[in-house]
Amino acid sequence: MLFDYSLSGLWARAVETGGKMTIRNFEFKAVGLLRTGALVLALIVGPAQAQYDEKVKQAATTKTVDEKYIWDLTSFYATKADWEAELKRLRSEIGSLKQYQGRLGRNSKTLLKALDARSAFYKELLRAWSYASNQRSTNLGDPEGQAMVGRIQALYQEASAAQSFMAPEIVELGKRRIEKLIKREKGLAVHALFLRNTLRQGEHVLSPETEEVLSLMGTALSASQSAREVLANAEIEWPRITLSDGTEAHLTNAGYVLHRADADREDRIAVFDAFWGRYKDFESTFGVTLNGEVQANVATAKARKYENTLQYFLSGDNIPEKVYRTLVKVTNDRIGVLHRYFKLRARMLGVKDIGYHDIYPDLVETDLSFPIDKTRDYVLASSKILGPEFADKFAKASLERWMHVYPQKGKRSGAYMSGAAYDVHPLILLNHQDTYNSASTYAHEWGHAMHQVLTNENQPFEHADFSIFTTEIAAIAQEVLLQEYMLEQAANQEERLFYLGYALEQMRGTFYRQVMFSEFELAIHEEVEQGKALTGSRMTEIYGEILKRYHGHDQGVMKITEREMVEWAYIPHFYYNFYVYQYATSIAGASYFVNQMKSGDKKARDIYINFLKAGGSDYPVDILKDAGLDMTSPAPYNAVIDRMDAVMDEIEAILKAKGK
Repeated sequence: MLFDYSLSGLWARAVETGGKMTIRNFEFKAVGLLRTGALVLALIVGPAQAQYDEKVKQAATTKTVDEKYIWDLTSFYATKADWEAELKRLRSEIGSLKQYQGRLGRNSKTLLKALDARSAFYKELLRAWSYASNQRSTNLGDPEGQAMVGRIQALYQEASAAQSFMAPEIVELGKRRIEKLIKREKGLAVHALFLRNTLRQGEHVLSPETEEVLSLMGTALSASQSAREVLANAEIEWPRITLSDGTEAHLTNAGYVLHRADADREDRIAVFDAFWGRYKDFESTFGVTLNGEVQANVATAKARKYENTLQYFLSGDNIPEKVYRTLVKVTNDRIGVLHRYFKLRARMLGVKDIGYHDIYPDLVETDLSFPIDKTRDYVLASSKILGPEFADKFAKASLERWMHVYPQKGKRSGAYMSGAAYDVHPLILLNHQDTYNSASTYAHEWGHAMHQVLTNENQPFEHADFSIFTTEIAAIAQEVLLQEYMLEQAANQEERLFYLGYALEQMRGTFYRQVMFSEFELAIHEEVEQGKALTGSRMTEIYGEILKRYHGHDQGVMKITEREMVEWAYIPHFYYNFYVYQYATSIAGASYFVNQMKSGDKKARDIYINFLKAGGSDYPVDILKDAGLDMTSPAPYNAVIDRMDAVMDEIEAILKAKGK
């Protein structure tokens, strides 16, 4: 991702994300991306990741007494008073950014001073953002944490307005003048990519006055997403139901993630009825918030003179629309492989009328446990294939207090890596449950973190802003490596079936499900672009049609009911603007790199490590092409689907040998 310093640039760097968000060109979108579950968000994909019922809260409280499981933020600021002082200093320097207005083309020295000042300011702002946002994540209901994040948002908005003249001025100078200035001043080399990228998007850069107005609108444009987050995570009274064993299940978003995978089918049905029923109660309100997000996106894309909103959101990373369109086409052409998986799942679960409530239970039950320290050992062992440089850095970093490990009341659910603070170190938020899913999540977030570590060690701040498009590859590759290692260590066929089943669910959740989300996201934006009304009920209708196609409803593979068609309201990623497709492209890229390295070719390992070190030094598609991977072709997507077929072949062979 090319550095624009938007807090979706914060997104992008922050992976505060757990994924991170694509560039939002010149506006601010300060939000944290959650990732839960099998390698996407537990909100989106995998089996149980976190819960908030009292039993788990008590267990979590016991675990988190040991400070080694709580991150240490003093490396960012020793005290909150120091953070306050830094905020005051940054506010006082906002005006200094504007002193260069009208002077960028005067000479190369002036341009360098302006861009260096911009980098210095935003580097420290990102550090302040990291401190505030991660403080808030441990207790979303804390008014002080909310206020800290709000103050950073306001500061960013002021700074964004103060430097909004830069893009129009650079565009006005033109390519010839800019290239001459770069040639004359050696120090401009670190800014060259930003300058050329700004020129590339020149036709979409508006007048200085209009850019300033859009910058000032940044927080307002984020309001819908903020409202949705508070509604879903803090204000709705989530239902409580009694399960067949007498346990009371509190179906918060996290509680749902836990209990949707319950072994008892009747319990799962009750969970789905209660949970989705509550979302249905708020269908109209969630419709208003998501419609507000889409309306803002469409309006901004039009203001910037893009042909459509998809093009707008792909433009920041210079991703060709062909990548998106090819991904969707290949997925739909081979939707039958997904239907084969659901039929196999029905067979292994012993059900004839498989429903949406049957997607999440493990295909093979296991009593394997993955406590955090054992998880670290497994991930370290699986990383040996990456060579001593990577493994040694991970071994050391993973013993530092960079993680907030266990669930606690008010803590953000899911998991993420936050890497916005260039001069400090990444932070990882987990909600570890000693399951394999938690172990896989651990691997994923450390994949992000090590990508950030290697990038920061090898790239200047201006090139450390890597794209989601590349960093999700780094994260998913770490999961695939763990998966391959655990398959090698499997003690028997039952364990092997467990890991193979998990691999299938990973591919379903990270590939097919994310493409399904991508289709929905494109559909609702096109609905508004065509001037149609976008209500909660209309979104349910659109989502339901796509859900039925992916799950083979009309072919009799899986019955989809109205109950789960409101699931769109549950997915926070629809506020992250054409972000989720990158999970699908990333599992394709990750599979490619892992297959290359498993061949034993040292050159393949070096190519991968160099890919990690490249950070954001070029456009993501070009970085991958340099590593031998063309994401505009059908090949990587077909490869993932082929792998899914191969895993099912192996599972069926084991089942046949067992007489099942």
